[in-house]
Amino acid sequence: MEQKIKTDCSGIDWQVIADTLKKVGMAYHEPEVHKRAFEASHTTVFIYEESKLIGFGRAISDGEYQGAIYDVAVLPEAQGKGIGKVIIQAILDRLPNCNIILYATPGMEGFYKKLGFGAMKTGMAVFTTPQAMKKFTE
Repeated sequence: MEQKIKTDCSGIDWQVIADTLKKVGMAYHEPEVHKRAFEASHTTVFIYEESKLIGFGRAISDGEYQGAIYDVAVLPEAQGKGIGKVIIQAILDRLPNCNIILYATPGMEGFYKKLGFGAMKTGMAVFTTPQAMKKFTE
């Protein structure tokens, strides 16, 4: 099936975004929260197969030398077909001169390593809930 890349937020079903993040075990919010987050991002990528949204991701950035990738997710039934790689590459292509950071869902580090990402020696965070902090620090 043919895949289509979309890079703007028009016509996105934000409930699908929330549902997909939940299905893949990532943090998710109410659809309106995702809408605001994606619309405020420097770069957004949505992958469609026919008319079905099967994957997406976003980056925040100053557009000059720093960026961070968030919310990369692919529907479980569409995983293993290179869609995640297409999403990451589309984001990187739109931030050509930027250092890029991301934090991966535990267990996904190998996927990102294959795409050229490496573990940082230092990284610190503060999360809005103790549960989220525990998930990424233990």
